[in-house]
Amino acid sequence: MRDELIIRAEMLIRKPVQQVYDAFIDPAVTSKFWFTRGSGKLEKGRTVEWHWDMYGAAAEVEVVDAVPNERIVIDWGTKVEWTFTPQSESMTFVTITNSGFQGGEDEIVNQAIDAKEGFTIVLCGLKAYLEHGIELNLVADKAPHAHIKAE
Repeated sequence: MRDELIIRAEMLIRKPVQQVYDAFIDPAVTSKFWFTRGSGKLEKGRTVEWHWDMYGAAAEVEVVDAVPNERIVIDWGTKVEWTFTPQSESMTFVTITNSGFQGGEDEIVNQAIDAKEGFTIVLCGLKAYLEHGIELNLVADKAPHAHIKAE
């Protein structure tokens, strides 16, 4: 039997852990660097919906665990875990792991590559937004040819 494939994306964010954690649980903030809107805050046991309106895409997200300023675990078809490690009062190291990819070996590898790329883009967008107040539109600009037109 082969080992489960787990991807990891990591980034130092020069902001306090509370601010970094809140950026991922509050869709009003998360929409500045990842999805366009969410149906509610991430809380353990809650299911929320995230939307990427420019792509006409949405995901149902089950919050498996949420420990303030420490970790978030979701299930959205795969398991995603964020861990928040304070480096000082003003710096936080964020690690995102993603596992549980399904399908044949090639499908699993492609899903893992896409996830690694996607979460790296999310962390870069988070860093720019929290540290510099800049919305880079990385997720929207990743595939502009795939945008849908609003009706």
